[in-house]
Amino acid sequence: MASPPVSASPVVGLPVHVRRVLVAGMGSSGQRHLRLLNELGVPELVVHTRRPEAARDLTSATVADSFDAALQFQPDLVMVCTTADAKVPLAIAAARAGCHLFIDKPLSNRIDGVSTLQSIVEHQRLTVVAGFDLRFDPGLCRARAWIDEGRIGRVLSIQAQVGQYLPDWRPNRNYRDTASAREAWGGGAIFELTHELDYVTWLAGPVVDVACLSGRVSNLHIDVEDLACMALRFASGAIGTVHVDFLQRVPTRSCRVIGEHGSIEWDYRASEARLQLPDASQSERFSYQGFSRADRFEQQTRHLLACVAGSDTPRADLTTAVDNLRLALAARQSAATGRVTHP
Repeated sequence: MASPPVSASPVVGLPVHVRRVLVAGMGSSGQRHLRLLNELGVPELVVHTRRPEAARDLTSATVADSFDAALQFQPDLVMVCTTADAKVPLAIAAARAGCHLFIDKPLSNRIDGVSTLQSIVEHQRLTVVAGFDLRFDPGLCRARAWIDEGRIGRVLSIQAQVGQYLPDWRPNRNYRDTASAREAWGGGAIFELTHELDYVTWLAGPVVDVACLSGRVSNLHIDVEDLACMALRFASGAIGTVHVDFLQRVPTRSCRVIGEHGSIEWDYRASEARLQLPDASQSERFSYQGFSRADRFEQQTRHLLACVAGSDTPRADLTTAVDNLRLALAARQSAATGRVTHP
């Protein structure tokens, strides 16, 4: 077994209940979370990874020989940032050990084991935060507030789209060797870009029907879909569309919400949200140019630590993650069968 975790002086304001955190997985997500935890002053950090050099380059965290060995350090919180196929088994083991959980999106690429995880979490009364960080984007938060305030009336339709050329995602890695490109690891545009499925349900409510067309339409060397177009019917009666792809050479991410009295447009790249009403004097433009991607992840991490300490409640919990997985799986099933499916 590895040596005990190295301690550091915590920063002022760190929840006292969170002293030891285990991060599983050292891909881009795990590295980012490990770096943030270190910067926020979490006293003891443990890492489980197949790439120990990645962790040692980032912090003085202890690298455990195995996940079981890492759990023997009795972490307060386990952050599961592995490939999608490995997340649920690791989360189950951590939950059985009584650890609170952060599970990065997507929860999994299959439903197996999910009900077991839910039962253990409920029995142990554990806090679970799902890694849907776009719920901390100021523009989407403002859009949600406008909807909750009734500014556009009842939501009738929502259209979301995101696209970026896969080889550009991680400039220092060959895209062929990433989880995004591999079916076995839970890759593909639907699972990798599942943020869109999450925030449209955050804004418009649960989905009851999904129809999807998807495929590998480019020359990318991957064994998963690089594009998917999903049509959604919400429980409220609203109808929406979600487009996701690995193809666009100029990255894009945006959403439009149409309501009875007006509409809302969100442009991620422009860091802007706009409320559009028939009376132009009542319309609003919200810009957050100074807010960075790093700021968003820091807010999510502070929120996570507060939830574990009991001073906040998860903005996205295990139920959120399960619902998102069921919707993604339904989209995959619809694409395979050519039929409308139900999450």
